Amino acid sequence: MEEHGYTTQVEDVQDLAAIKSQYHVPPQLQSCHTAIVDGYVIEGHVPIEDIQRLLTERPNIVGLAVPGMPIGSPGMESPGAAPQPYDVIAFDQSGNTQVFSSYK
Repeated sequence: MEEHGYTTQVEDVQDLAAIKSQYHVPPQLQSCHTAIVDGYVIEGHVPIEDIQRLLTERPNIVGLAVPGMPIGSPGMESPGAAPQPYDVIAFDQSGNTQVFSSYK
């Protein structure tokens, strides 16, 4: 995020499950990292392009998630390993989901 001009603040917490619950991240979308960006939840390894689109379009959702840690997602690049296809999922407070973008 910082390399794209965003200021970050890292907070290590003991109970990440409570944070995910507080921000209505559906269990099936939970991943290794949770961030709050301008009021939206970013869960997992979401590409910067999707975060920028989210902040431009400002849809009525809670946030975006990339479940798991797919190879080839930001921060999960692995030399010699083929990237895995994955979807960036938008979710709302009720747990409804839809594909926001796909990476093949």
